[in-house]
Amino acid sequence: MSSFTSLNFLEVTNEAGAAPRPPSSTPFSEDSEKEVEATSGKEVEPVDSLNLIGLQQKEERTTLIEEQLSETLEKESDVVSEKSSDFIVFRKCKFAENSLPSQEKNIFKDDGVSEYVEIPSSGSLETDNVKSIHNGNPSLESREGGTPYIPEEKCQDSVGNGESYTSQEENESSEKPEEKLKKTMRVQSNENISDNTSVAHTSLKSCASVGTGFEKNFELNSILSAIRSNGFLEGRAENGAMVEEAWETLQKSYVYYKGKPVGTLAAMDPTAEALNYNQVFVRDFVPSGLACLMRSASPGGDPVIVKNFLLKTLHLQGWEKRIDNFTLGEGVMPASFKVLYDSHRQKETLVADFGGSAIGRVAPVDSGFWWIILLRSYTKCTQDYTLSEMPEVQRGMKLILNLCLSDGFDTFPTLLCAAGCSMIDRRMGIYGYPIEIQALFYFALRCSRQMLKPERDGKELIERIDKRITALSYHIQKYYWLDFTQLNNIYRYKTEEYSHTAVNKFNVIPESIPDWVFDFMPLRGGYLIGNVSPARMDFRWFLVGNCIAILSSLATPAQATAIMDLIEERWEDLIGEMPLKIVYPALEGHDWRTVTGFDPKNTRWSYHNGGTWPALIWLLTAACIKNGRPQIAKRAIELMEQRLSKNGWPEYYDGKAGRYVGKQARKYQTWSISGYLVAKLMIENPANLPIISLEEDKRISMPKLTRSISF
Repeated sequence: MSSFTSLNFLEVTNEAGAAPRPPSSTPFSEDSEKEVEATSGKEVEPVDSLNLIGLQQKEERTTLIEEQLSETLEKESDVVSEKSSDFIVFRKCKFAENSLPSQEKNIFKDDGVSEYVEIPSSGSLETDNVKSIHNGNPSLESREGGTPYIPEEKCQDSVGNGESYTSQEENESSEKPEEKLKKTMRVQSNENISDNTSVAHTSLKSCASVGTGFEKNFELNSILSAIRSNGFLEGRAENGAMVEEAWETLQKSYVYYKGKPVGTLAAMDPTAEALNYNQVFVRDFVPSGLACLMRSASPGGDPVIVKNFLLKTLHLQGWEKRIDNFTLGEGVMPASFKVLYDSHRQKETLVADFGGSAIGRVAPVDSGFWWIILLRSYTKCTQDYTLSEMPEVQRGMKLILNLCLSDGFDTFPTLLCAAGCSMIDRRMGIYGYPIEIQALFYFALRCSRQMLKPERDGKELIERIDKRITALSYHIQKYYWLDFTQLNNIYRYKTEEYSHTAVNKFNVIPESIPDWVFDFMPLRGGYLIGNVSPARMDFRWFLVGNCIAILSSLATPAQATAIMDLIEERWEDLIGEMPLKIVYPALEGHDWRTVTGFDPKNTRWSYHNGGTWPALIWLLTAACIKNGRPQIAKRAIELMEQRLSKNGWPEYYDGKAGRYVGKQARKYQTWSISGYLVAKLMIENPANLPIISLEEDKRISMPKLTRSISF
């Protein structure tokens, strides 16, 4: 077929009075399900059943069908019945490409288009009951009162102008039989479809089997084959069942204390020893809490569990925290807690872990930050300001912040941490100033700034927060950022510089740059590296830190766009066959032995050492939506839906492409379930994004003096 200068779409119209063709000649099975997805003001009319697919091409708007097709039609037309019936004819219609909004054109070009026709299984359509709804969700009511299934695809912007287009019946009686035969391939319909049916617009949906150059190679049969091979309608039904299963499993994981839900279990794998997976982890509960908040307006939503969780962990913060003979800071939040029944006292008790039971005996630095972030999410979603304004809640925030803002010997605004103090709770070389902790620190500072009351010592604390936010954002944006240009600058660094005019402020030795970075770094894209400290730069990619930097607006808009570009450019490395790599690349050989200490759980491409964690999908989805790139998240979610539920919702996957269920992964991991639910809720309703996202603060001024002229 010749390439088109404008986009070609299929419009369904009616044609009456044509001879039916035997069902045996249809190229597709009678029960195959198809849909046509139309955009920019062109409607899609559903039909009851299709036995044959036809293509009518007008002289002024289309080209002739291939000669072989017309010869086949001539032979078959001699044997068909003369019985009158209604037929569906596909017409090629053109519209100017510039009628699409610019962002929608990008989505179309990047992901391709899947066009399909939906065939309800039974029942005829009543003309008067087919309605066009302004928000793009049509409802079709049959004569029996049923509601046929209409797929919905929510995108960032709706396609079209909200107007419905009514097809007009084509008068074919004036055409010559020979010309008519060449131009049309009729499809027998078992039901009557009205010309005046008005159907709401359907949004674009990417199809993995349709190439990005789809508009240049438009073949009807290839589209329909792709639809059949993808099993679109079956996939929609399977995904709906997967969501229902996820909600049911999430609710089964609820932990109750004195009759009230206070959290969710880490995992519910009946085939493995419980260990500490029968506890409520603060960081693990965050996606569970967000799922309950985002669904609070629907049946099954439960914001009460989030409030109970926040209050219960706040109560645990006030406990005396001792590891051996050392007492931890008053503001430290627990890593986890569990509910036990004291048979002697005949009552339930809480047992908290502040790091004393962890693998490395390290206090969780990130727990306090996640607690503040979730508190702000609860307040934003429910508009219940009474919780954050409670004196004990205000005091809890101040205790956390005083731990982080206390004076010390640091010359940087970043927060010094021990290894294993965050999600990566084993020895993985993240000691110092890891990007995950710095991004969470910044996020918590900005959330606290919104909720703290300027009373008593609150005003002084707010001033300290403002100063730290300004210094921290500058430091991260300047010294942690790496793209092709900056990599080349570091490669050319001079060393052993002295005085304030030094370009290589951290005295990084260029020979310490690992070889993989030069191949990994694309010309388009960039990211915030894992760690920066004197004479040391950790060039590894850490997903959590980069996504949190986007959501908190720690990364500039240009940097956020570059991070999304990097994910697209290095999709096979960072996403693979199952989202998402927690860190890239994996430590191997000598590096694995020295950095991890021969850790048998963190072997290459496993667990925290380059393993794949489905629970992180909600972070990627939120970052993509904020950056205006929801198609990236949709593509990743579709990959997850192929295997995650079938594999039993595992904790993590192993392998460079994330192909294998982790060797020690727990099944029915709660935050794998809740992370998927939050991602789906945000894709279906992007209005949920502000619950977990902060806009750029224009009041954060950049300092006039810079530490380095090379950035």
